[in-house]
Amino acid sequence: MSNKLTSFLAGVLLLLAFFVLVLLNNQLLGSARLDLTENQVYSLSDGSKQILAEIEEPVQLYFFFSDKASKGMTSLRNYANRVESLLQEYRSASGGKIQLHIIDPEPFSEAEDEANRFGLTAATIGQAGDAIYMGLAARNAFDDEKVIAFFDPQQESFLEYEISKLIYQLSDPQKVKVTLLSDLAVNGGQNPMTGRFDPAWTSISQLQQLYDVEQLGTDADAIPQDTDVLLLIHPKNLSDALQFSIDQYAMKGGKVLMFVDPHHESDPMGGMGGANSSDLEKLFAAWGFSFDPGQVVLDAATGLDIRTQTGVARHMGFLGLGVDQLDSSDVTTRGLEMINGASLGALKVNDGAAIKWSPLLQSSSTTSLVDSMRYAMTRDVKELANDFVDSQQVHVLAARVSGKAESAYEETPEGVNAEDFKQSTDNLNVIVVADTDLLTDRFWVSQANFFGQTIFTPFANNGDFLTNAVENLGGSNALISIRSRGTFSRPFDRVQELTVKAEQAFRDQEQLLQQQLDETEQQLAELQGQRNDSGALVLSESQQQALEDFLQKKIEIRKALREVRHQLDKDIEALGSWLKLINIAAAPVILVLFLSLLARLLRRKAGGMQ
Repeated sequence: MSNKLTSFLAGVLLLLAFFVLVLLNNQLLGSARLDLTENQVYSLSDGSKQILAEIEEPVQLYFFFSDKASKGMTSLRNYANRVESLLQEYRSASGGKIQLHIIDPEPFSEAEDEANRFGLTAATIGQAGDAIYMGLAARNAFDDEKVIAFFDPQQESFLEYEISKLIYQLSDPQKVKVTLLSDLAVNGGQNPMTGRFDPAWTSISQLQQLYDVEQLGTDADAIPQDTDVLLLIHPKNLSDALQFSIDQYAMKGGKVLMFVDPHHESDPMGGMGGANSSDLEKLFAAWGFSFDPGQVVLDAATGLDIRTQTGVARHMGFLGLGVDQLDSSDVTTRGLEMINGASLGALKVNDGAAIKWSPLLQSSSTTSLVDSMRYAMTRDVKELANDFVDSQQVHVLAARVSGKAESAYEETPEGVNAEDFKQSTDNLNVIVVADTDLLTDRFWVSQANFFGQTIFTPFANNGDFLTNAVENLGGSNALISIRSRGTFSRPFDRVQELTVKAEQAFRDQEQLLQQQLDETEQQLAELQGQRNDSGALVLSESQQQALEDFLQKKIEIRKALREVRHQLDKDIEALGSWLKLINIAAAPVILVLFLSLLARLLRRKAGGMQ
């Protein structure tokens, strides 16, 4: 009786302790998190936390996910859980500034009307054709709104960046101020060679639609203080005062996007006397990287085919950079498929530089460097091909430069009025591109007249690259620091290994059986081709027997092929069965045995105390 009473009291105490611990966990440890994933995909980066810390007014987040309509879509639902978990992390880390609403927009409901009002995408997925929503709408205290129309699982590595960017845009809704410094006719003007009026570059026109763009000539003395992004296009012959202003702008945390070129061949007058190159070597050398204006990269693998007087020929100086040459992990080049350019230069990081060097665009390994002056004077592209000598070297054509850098000046130049001279920085923020021609229309858009209006149709992503770069640099340093993250979906390496082996075995066996089947069908065709004048099949008794044997062999071979196909997943299914057995049966049994052992130890200890 005493033992039963003791056991009953122990059970009551355990139950009471359980409820107390749950209560303490909810009250004291509700915000505690432990992320054991390889790339910490369920945790916020320091950049996101900094953005949340700088929020002044509450931001409302509305996560629309069609929970009921997506029943059975396991992969999509898993990703929706991933998104919701990350949004919950934003809410927890915001100190109450982020208010999260989870909404299931069922068909014909007010929630679906609200999703449509925000402009979210209703994706038609599955055989039933149901509209599935999985997007995010956000609103700040001033009723400004931003949306992510649909969370694409293929872009999972940029999930945190997209959410943080949306929150940052609502917490700092002022339009980005872009200061454009260039002497090129980026806004159009009269062509001195043809006398006709050239329109503005489409890339610049798109930029002006999105941002507040102010253009300065290279005769300016200083960079405006309200500049968010400094855009340099083909800088050359800049005064010392202007170079000093650019240098100090970068030293004080300003964001710089620069397009330099060993030969800007889109300038109708610039190359009349030879190469038309940019020049900012003084700044580059101090900042930790170099650009040789006297060398042009030739690339045999990515060269574009152009029309010449003698037909179509490959121009090794006109490059079409595909996905293999673009950094898919950086937000500026993600999702882009093609960037075209001409007479691109090579960029290098200096030995011993403290900067962080991240290539964005690279050549193939089938390249050569040619003197920019000789390149400018060469009119026949075949001459470039004939003199091409493969160096088997990959060249960096565009890069992101960040981190520690020194000023190009030891003191303020004479005659320049400047305050707070800064000798160095820990937060250099520069994107440098060794080409300017890629911004001109002929390398990425085609023109067509549609009822009196000129329609521009892009055939490359040059304009997207420019917009992405300005958008990225236009954010805070915290936002720029958020790059691609890992994915929550981890592959089963053992399953993949078994799949590769099974597919290889299947292909070998299939090829052997297919060869036998082809030989059998050929012999059958020869036998069946023996017909008399009336078209009837004439076979001897032995040939008839051979025909039946061939037909039987054909059936057996087809059966063997089917068997090989059925064996393809045999090992994988066996592994899956073992995993299910371990998870469903073995794990609970081990847990029960462990708890039983623990209970026995507790009873013995209680008995010893009596």
